[in-house]
Amino acid sequence: MSLVARYLEEHGIPTLIIGSALDVVSHASAPRYLHVDFPLGNPCGRPADKEMQRAIITLALEQFNTMTPEHWLTRAPFQWSDDQSWRDNYSRVDDSNREALRKRGEERRARQDSAKRAGLERAEMISET
Repeated sequence: MSLVARYLEEHGIPTLIIGSALDVVSHASAPRYLHVDFPLGNPCGRPADKEMQRAIITLALEQFNTMTPEHWLTRAPFQWSDDQSWRDNYSRVDDSNREALRKRGEERRARQDSAKRAGLERAEMISET
């Protein structure tokens, strides 16, 4: 995304990225970046939390005009939840969950194979629950 943003900026189209991968965006030199410290894939807030989503978008629009090449990064003040333990558990693979993750992977591959045989471009998403 950062590379696309830089290309657009070079051609006169201002951009701002809202994301959760500060290390990646920093390395790729995004022109403007609103960092939201949430699990990857959720940069605009929790699913169905319209109030939080609106607040994040509003903050992004407010920051858009004040960011400069020297001040390209803003950190959003929002928290995913009061319990910040999601950071410790996010993408964790250990003996406590290895078998469940293996089974979920097998189920996903089976659904993808079934969708492919049915002529679909994408398999249905698998929920976390």
